[in-house]
Amino acid sequence: MKLLSINSGSSSLKFRLYEMPEERLIIKGMFERIGLLNSGYTMKVGDNKDSKLVKLNNHEDAVNILLDELLSRNIIKSLSDIDSIGHRVVHGGNKYSHAVKIDDRVIFEIESISDLAPLHNPPALKVIEAFRKSIPTADMVACFDTAFHQTMDEVSYLYPIPYEWYVKYDVRKYGFHGLSHKFITEKMTKILDKKPNLIICHIGNGASLSAVKAGKCVDTTMGFTPNAGIMMGTRSGDIDYSVIDYIMQKEERNITWIDHQLNFNSGLLGIAGMSDLRDIDRAIESRDKKALLAMDMYTEKIVNYIAQYYVKLGGEVDAIVFTAGGGENDSIIRAGVAAKLAPLGISLDVAKNDQTIVRHGVEGIITNPDSMIPIYVLATDEELMIARDTYKLTK
Repeated sequence: MKLLSINSGSSSLKFRLYEMPEERLIIKGMFERIGLLNSGYTMKVGDNKDSKLVKLNNHEDAVNILLDELLSRNIIKSLSDIDSIGHRVVHGGNKYSHAVKIDDRVIFEIESISDLAPLHNPPALKVIEAFRKSIPTADMVACFDTAFHQTMDEVSYLYPIPYEWYVKYDVRKYGFHGLSHKFITEKMTKILDKKPNLIICHIGNGASLSAVKAGKCVDTTMGFTPNAGIMMGTRSGDIDYSVIDYIMQKEERNITWIDHQLNFNSGLLGIAGMSDLRDIDRAIESRDKKALLAMDMYTEKIVNYIAQYYVKLGGEVDAIVFTAGGGENDSIIRAGVAAKLAPLGISLDVAKNDQTIVRHGVEGIITNPDSMIPIYVLATDEELMIARDTYKLTK
């Protein structure tokens, strides 16, 4: 069966078309800058890749062009050839702990919690509706980025705030990057042939860690929003909330301004003046003081949570896993974290760490055999996770 995996963002739409259950990738691509200037898309079949600039007024334009391309390239003979479509939906609130088939009720419930993810859930709904209109014969599935973390208990997901805020307004920790954390958990389950205890470090421009006990999430760093936990590319992560009112008064600004500063001008960018890890690595090599400081802070935040989760898992950790763009490819971050984890008996194999770069096709263990906990570097694949969850519900 042919299955479309759709990952839509506020101004983007990533897609992959698979032949399932073989998981054979037929075509993939991305629509960017939807609703903005200089919009366009890229598509790749095998080693052939091409890009086009085209006006994309909205997500429905992207969906229509995608379907036209699949037909014109003879990848499908008719739209009915697409049997199933899986959609990433960022926020499922506390309603969904797993992927679900999409019907009118599910759409209503996603709409009802859209204020929890105002930049992501509404575009996802528009994409879902566009596909329902174009391919009414296809089964559709919603895969929630928050779902994997719904196995946390109250001790982990509640905040020490008035309990009525949770009851009335659903204020709690939700966690994000769940599709990635789930993919890595399933991958490690196969590698270790057991339901593992893991500490997963999803390190990208956005970053989060999770503690996994016997294959289920028991805690994660992101919270009510993705701006919690460790510092990230442009997000602050955890800070003293009193800073917000203090700076607003000093700068004579409103909450919209401060929210923008904490989401888009903080983290690595706020300290080093740059957020791309490749730029920071180059600056570190030239001994730039701010870049060195930023990396020291960054690895410190990661280590603090690893230590916390080590205790939460009772000291029984089968592996620490680095994944996502930075985790998969940045040996400097991994080396910095490993050095600070020496008190836990972590012993890094420096040569393996330098050689293990996922974009070069190299995954594996980067610690020495005598390390008390092995550190793995593994590629994540959110789109494939969407496809797998969708196939299970529609095969």
